[in-house]
Amino acid sequence: MTKTIEKQAKPNTILSFAYGIGIGGCILIIFAGIKYVLFHEQYQGKTYPNVLIDDIASGGKTPQEVRDYWLSQNVPFEKAVIEFKFEDVIATVSGTDLALGYDATLSAAQAYSIGRSGNWLSDTLNIFFQKEIRLTPYFRWKTGIIDTVFADLSARIDVPPQDALFTYEKGRVTAFRVSKNGRAVNLPEAIRRFETAVSALPKAPVYHLVITVPVDIQSPQITTGNINDFGIIEHLATGYSEFHDSIPGRIHNVALAASRINGVLISPGSTFSFNETLGDISAATGYQSAYIIKNGRTVLGDGGGVCQVSTTIFRTALNAGLPIVERHAHAYRVHYYEEAGFKAGLDASVFSPSVDLKFTNTTPAHILIQATTDTTNKTLAIDFYGTSDGRVSEISNHFVSGQTPPPPPAYQEDPTLAPGQIKQVDWAAWGAKASFAYKVTKGNEILQDTVFHSNYRPWQAVYLKGPNTPTP
Repeated sequence: MTKTIEKQAKPNTILSFAYGIGIGGCILIIFAGIKYVLFHEQYQGKTYPNVLIDDIASGGKTPQEVRDYWLSQNVPFEKAVIEFKFEDVIATVSGTDLALGYDATLSAAQAYSIGRSGNWLSDTLNIFFQKEIRLTPYFRWKTGIIDTVFADLSARIDVPPQDALFTYEKGRVTAFRVSKNGRAVNLPEAIRRFETAVSALPKAPVYHLVITVPVDIQSPQITTGNINDFGIIEHLATGYSEFHDSIPGRIHNVALAASRINGVLISPGSTFSFNETLGDISAATGYQSAYIIKNGRTVLGDGGGVCQVSTTIFRTALNAGLPIVERHAHAYRVHYYEEAGFKAGLDASVFSPSVDLKFTNTTPAHILIQATTDTTNKTLAIDFYGTSDGRVSEISNHFVSGQTPPPPPAYQEDPTLAPGQIKQVDWAAWGAKASFAYKVTKGNEILQDTVFHSNYRPWQAVYLKGPNTPTP
């Protein structure tokens, strides 16, 4: 009988234990529910605890409070100036224009969303088993502004490569253009440098940030050395002069004479003759009348102004380090040849057939002459192209001395002028002696070492006057 009673007691014990567990579970659930409700009431409209944004605690703060804090952190970035620089090209943009700084609204929303995903289980676990959650604030800027800045920089920096052009017809180069490298802003690298620089600002704020714009060299498809057999691959030297106050006939003659030497090739070892290259200078070959000096008087004559070209090419030959075989100074100082800051003594007079300008091409390749006349600004530039052998020319000890005053002005009657009209055609020039040393070296070797001398007699101003016009 006793055994029967014991067997009936075991189910009651198990039932009691299960009942206890159920009651305990219910209490736990009720406790959890109460805590869940109280927790939500406590943090209603606020970020849950243990949420940090860049080590800054955000728990217990409203989204607006979080947003206001990160907006306050943007003040230094608003004052920043970003400078993009390449050589002398500079572009700047302010932090305000870029809206540079933290996205405060996004950070506040992300912090507030922790524990409010809408998944009951994960949200409950976040509440009862809270772990520290760290968020990284999003640092942003207006990418459209940066795109505009780089587009502007590219427009100012980019230079397309220039393919070579070389056309040789009937012993003369009729079209020439030396090949040149181009350049272009490396936009992906430029953007990477900008992003790297500004991303570092939160840790080390800088009010003035300078970013070097990366630029790539662009090579031409056709280089000068690939399209001719004359060895014309680079620029050798430039000569320059100005001819302000020239009359129309003189301007015409300067441009015509320059065009006649443009494109001429000088073979290695040969001597260039200005007179032979130009040929006949007369009305028959297109030259106009301009004032020249003849028999001590200023008169109209064909080809006035050709010496502007011979003077300019003389300067080019000097700069190229070539030996000058023949050169003659003018009888007096001509003001055209002392414009643009040139001293007396750098002129070259020509008068066929007795007075010529000659120099020899001692470089290893042909020399190409290119002449550029600007009839609007009254300038002339002559360039030599070829192959450099490393020579260097130097003009030194350039002295102008022994100056003597000009004679009184001369007045000459000109029937083409109206009575009472006076026109100046020549300008007074002081007499002087000029000299300069000309030295050309190649490494330790001296190729040229000579001194050029010029003697200029004083020259009077010359005026033309109409018939029956009294002399002032």
